[in-house]
Amino acid sequence: MRPVVLLVGRLPAVVENVARELEDLPIQWLGAHDRNEVIAQLENEPGIATVVIGAGLDDRVRGDLIGVIAGLCPDLCIHVKDRASGPDGMAPFARRVVRMELLGEPA
Repeated sequence: MRPVVLLVGRLPAVVENVARELEDLPIQWLGAHDRNEVIAQLENEPGIATVVIGAGLDDRVRGDLIGVIAGLCPDLCIHVKDRASGPDGMAPFARRVVRMELLGEPA
């Protein structure tokens, strides 16, 4: 069974593109775009191993999501992408997270 990563981003296309770009990794990707979708994914998929939150979301939204995720699944690692790398930086960021945290590879 492949580890599950929840990608949270403002735009559906970004989440879909990241999953497509990283399909070479032995990961199952789930996406969410708002608080309700994050809650639904966490409640319906017990196998989520880690969460990656994109930079396109407002800081208040990202903070709220971190609180929701930590409240529902306190043992999950939550990774928040920087803004400086822009939308094109999401896939490399998610790749680094997965390689280091889930696959045990060096960055």
